[in-house]
Amino acid sequence: MLGKGFPEELCNEIAYKHMITDYTATRMLGYLYRLEEPSVEMVVDEMIAILEDREQFRKKQEAEKANVAITQFYNREEDG
Repeated sequence: MLGKGFPEELCNEIAYKHMITDYTATRMLGYLYRLEEPSVEMVVDEMIAILEDREQFRKKQEAEKANVAITQFYNREEDG
């Protein structure tokens, strides 16, 4: 991002506070690679979209684990 002319403070904020997982960092790097001249607004919008996708994925995983636990509980009740 520094090579594309973004302020160092913004680069640090994005890289060290928000895009801190392999998933989010890879998505952001892919986004930046495809664009020649992204604006600050475009990068921040993409960062927000990536974080929202990650949160939805996290909630989906959480719901699936809860479903497994509930199913196991009901199966034990039927067997017991």
